[in-house]
Amino acid sequence: MGLLLGAFVGFIVIAVLGTPLPVIGHLIGGFVAGLIAGGGMGRGAAAGFLAAIFGGIVITILAVLGLAVVGGILGGIIGGLFGGIAGLVIGLAAIVLNLFGAIIAAIGGLIGGLVRR
Repeated sequence: MGLLLGAFVGFIVIAVLGTPLPVIGHLIGGFVAGLIAGGGMGRGAAAGFLAAIFGGIVITILAVLGLAVVGGILGGIIGGLFGGIAGLVIGLAAIVLNLFGAIIAAIGGLIGGLVRR
């Protein structure tokens, strides 16, 4: 339970600090996730990584739903299908681009897990 709680709180910190401070925000969010998760460096790194990846997952879900709705309004069922596929492609690109932030957050989580230990 501590791992998921740490990842969720780290995600919130990354969501708040990630835009104005891209690298520092991910590092701080990962650090907070690692502190809450506890259990050493490995568990802290996993919590930090999950915290950053949650952002890409949320963007993917919003892109699929949003573009499916827009496609459905503009083009009916087929438009909704194509909109959903376009949203999935955009979301997967967001996850791939978010991997750099996830690595930074994992490093922060590793440090946070080490400090907690």
